[in-house]
Amino acid sequence: MNEAQRRPTLLLVDDEEHILSALRRVLRGEPYDLLTAPGGTAALELLQEREVDLVVSDARMPGLDGPSLLAEVQQRWPGTLRILLTGASDLDTSVRAINQGQIYRYLSKPWIDDELRFTLRQALAHQHAEREHQRLTCLTREQKQRLQELNASLEQRVRDRTAELQQTADMLDLAYEELRRSYVTSTEVFSALLNQRLPGDKQGNAQVIALVRAFAVEHQLPETDRRDLAMAAALYNLGKLTWDDHLLNRPSDLLYREEHERYCRYPALGESLLMALEPLHAAGRLIRHHQERWNGTGFPDHLHGEEIPLGARLLKLAVDFVELQCGLILQRPLPREDALQFLARYAGRLYDPELCQQFIDLCTRHAPDLLEADPSILAVDTRRLEPGMILARNLQAESGLLLLDAGKQLSRTLIDKLIAFEDSEGARYTLYVRYPQATGTTAQDAPR
Repeated sequence: MNEAQRRPTLLLVDDEEHILSALRRVLRGEPYDLLTAPGGTAALELLQEREVDLVVSDARMPGLDGPSLLAEVQQRWPGTLRILLTGASDLDTSVRAINQGQIYRYLSKPWIDDELRFTLRQALAHQHAEREHQRLTCLTREQKQRLQELNASLEQRVRDRTAELQQTADMLDLAYEELRRSYVTSTEVFSALLNQRLPGDKQGNAQVIALVRAFAVEHQLPETDRRDLAMAAALYNLGKLTWDDHLLNRPSDLLYREEHERYCRYPALGESLLMALEPLHAAGRLIRHHQERWNGTGFPDHLHGEEIPLGARLLKLAVDFVELQCGLILQRPLPREDALQFLARYAGRLYDPELCQQFIDLCTRHAPDLLEADPSILAVDTRRLEPGMILARNLQAESGLLLLDAGKQLSRTLIDKLIAFEDSEGARYTLYVRYPQATGTTAQDAPR
């Protein structure tokens, strides 16, 4: 049985039988295998015999108390999650459990049944995600090792093709390292996958990301807000993943009643799908509220005016501006200028009027492709790249895979790998780059 199919095993530890009975009653019907122990020593004996995913222990027990037990579990079985049940007055005990046992969380006694069940689900979901990450990391390492062994054993007649595969593997390794730099990059990769569900003329995520980033830079928003906005822009339509293709391609003003009800649920669903990832909580809040309207007629919570988070108000402007041009709101796709007029017409009703004017000013002053308006940015092919150049735009393969993210400084080794990757794929890529500011070089100064 694989990890996804296995029922989690929970160990409940308390020296009072009626507490154990109460815990079993609360967890009746939950998809867990439950073990119980009347004390810390008995719990350790069980842990030696059985694989346990999560231990819930009372704090005060004779002999081996809760914090000491959880500290021992942390030392001997670090992959087992630990939760402490403690009375409201047991502050010192809780602090000791946190410091020594590195517990996932502590809950006060008497507990709230729903809170206990939710905490356990959340803890096990976190544990599953960590184990899956470790599994995939090991799998990647094993596959890379097998590829290297195969490369060493192949005869000359297949070595050329093997070298091409290794070039691709190197690029994938490089992309993986770039993904680890930030959650922002990861969300943009997932955004590219979301776009695969849509026709090319309706793939607007990249434009939405570019718009909110340009606005954030121009108005000098804090770095934290910029990061949350970029992640929300990448994943704002995450809640639509469960839709049928015909619903994904249909303008929102042509939806039938049941379809419209489903449409109104997608922002909240998108937030809920991100709840297990704590660094994405702020972005999830922006996603939840990006369909709220200034006059309070939006969804899902009918927030009004400045009750709507600023980032969500900006995200709605960018999403509507792009989706109006893609034909995802009105039956007829609007030209760029008509879309801007639509925003202006509904300022004060759908949109924050002041923010709407700032957004329209940004779009009016810049070309449709915001990067084209910057004279310091060059559009070059791989053969014209020079070491030291900095990527101004994410580089994606024709398959949608993110190869390099904006801000990456190019080295000679990296340029050579890009050229080799092009040759192996039979493709040609145009990169948007700028020179480091210290050189003072502009597009007009660049070699032609």
